[in-house]
Parts: sequence; C-alpha cells; structure tokens
Amino acid sequence: MKVLVTGGAGYIGSVLVRQLLQKGFQVRAFDSLKFGGDALYDVMLNPGFEFMLGDIRNSEQVEKALEGIDAIAHLAAIVGDPACKKFSDEAKETNWNGSVALFEAAEKAGVKRFVFASTCSNYGKMPDPDSFVTETSALNPVSLYAELKVKFEKYLLEERKDSRICSTSLRFSTVYGFSPRIRFDLTVNEFTRNAAIHGEQEIWGAQFWRPYCHVEDLARAVVLVLESPEEKVRANVFNVGSTEENYNKGMIIEEVCKVVPNVKVHYVESSEDPRDYRVNFDKIKNELGYTITKKVPNGVKEIYALIKTGIVTDPFGQKFRNI
Repeated sequence: MKVLVTGGAGYIGSVLVRQLLQKGFQVRAFDSLKFGGDALYDVMLNPGFEFMLGDIRNSEQVEKALEGIDAIAHLAAIVGDPACKKFSDEAKETNWNGSVALFEAAEKAGVKRFVFASTCSNYGKMPDPDSFVTETSALNPVSLYAELKVKFEKYLLEERKDSRICSTSLRFSTVYGFSPRIRFDLTVNEFTRNAAIHGEQEIWGAQFWRPYCHVEDLARAVVLVLESPEEKVRANVFNVGSTEENYNKGMIIEEVCKVVPNVKVHYVESSEDPRDYRVNFDKIKNELGYTITKKVPNGVKEIYALIKTGIVTDPFGQKFRNI
C-alpha cells in the first residue's frame, strides 16, 4: 500500500511517516513546509519514502501528489483554536475547502482509503460534568477549529458515506510528547518546559478536563485503521486515546511536579474556558483492539529530558509553536 500523508512534516505527521515506513508501507509526504522540513531530514534517503512540496489548496499539486496512491492519512490543517482564530480565512480554505477538494480528487484518482485526523475538541463542553462523552454524544464545537473539523466529518461520514473510498474519522485527544517536529505550545509539553526552565507555572482554570494521548499513540491509531478490515472502519468514527488518560490542568501540573523538582505553581481561578470534556475510548479498544503505549508521566519525562540536554537552544522560539 502506498500512503499519502498530508501534513507529513508536522508534529503528528512526521511520527506517522516513520511508523508507516517501519511497517513496510510506501510513503509520500505532502506538506507546504509552513514550519520547515527539518523533521523529515533523516528519512529523505529511505527508499520507501518520497517528499512532495505542496499545498492542499492547490489542485494541480494535489493531483500530482495522488498519482499511484492507495490511501490517504489527511493531517494537513491549520491546527488548534488560537491558530484558526488568528488565521481564520486560511483555516477555512485549508481545513474545509482544501479537504473537500482533496477527497474529490482522491475519488477520481482511485484512492481506496481516507483517514481523517479530527479532534475531541468537537465535544466542546460536557452537558453532564460527571459523565464521559462517546462517539454518539452530541457535538458542540466552540471554536472555528472544531467547527471545521465537525463540518468535514459530517461531509465524510454522512454526505459521502456511499463513496467507493473507505473513510474513517479519528477524533484525536490532546497530543503531547516528543516528535521530530517538536512543539512546546501543547499543554503537557508547555507546562514541562516552563517548569524546567523557569521553575514555575501559572494555571488558569485548573478544573477543566481534556483527554491526552502521546503523539506516537495517535500515529499508531492511523496505522491501525489502515490495516483494519474495511467493514470495521468504513464511514466510521473513533475517539483516540484512553479513558484513564483524562486529566484536568491541575492534575497535569501535579504530574509535572513529580518529575521536575521545586516547581512553584500559581493557580488562577477562571471559568472562561468553554471546553470541558472527559472522553470514553471503549469503542476503538473493543472494535479495533487499540491500546495506548505511553501515558502523560512518560511524556513529561521525555520533554524534561530533552530540555535538560540543552540541545534545544531556544525552546520559546517561534519554530516550536503553531502561532
């Protein structure tokens, strides 16, 4: 199987590329290199790998990228609430128009599989603070980022469910952990960096819940779907993570403090975050046999070890965040 990974030089994409190559897939990464191509340097000479510079909003580039492709892992997007808010026009063009155009071009090109990287942000806020949301729970997007993800999910799984392409939507947990394209603007990574360098961290709204999942495990879910029988994943949606890995911000900083010594934590009361959700992940576990391999404490240790080496000379630099 030859897989096109859109956003292949990104935080999750660069990890996915390596996992696919290790599994024996042929891989073509397609990326506009908005954040550079450093994350792919060491795989460029792999005989199973090919890189193509391009933007999913460019139909000619997309058509060329789809030549000989059997499956698509669609990760290319303007990622996160802040980035989509700041670059709203680009987000709409990329996350919606570009994604629809990619799917339509994939149909014409005879692509067989399409795996879409969606998000648990689609749930917004839990109606019952004592419950867990599942794939059948109401979606309540409270940001442009989540609105566009929900919109494309519905396009894939409802409007195009009878397409000859087997489509699957994966609602990713909040990601963390080491990647060749490291980011420090993600909660676990950010808290660990700040604690390691400044010895303190301010926590706004410690009570708000999110599920968290290591970048390697999110990428593994994409590989698993590509390897799963079509009848199990066609026009289907799965939350990706572990039910035990739901944390609020207060719990995250507690895990950081267990690893990083002498951290001063400043709590600020806040009720402003409209996102608050705990997620159940039984479906992907029971139907596809998916389990995680790393937990939040593992991610904290990874990032702390990375910072301590001093190899990242400017961990607050622009290249390590999406905005």
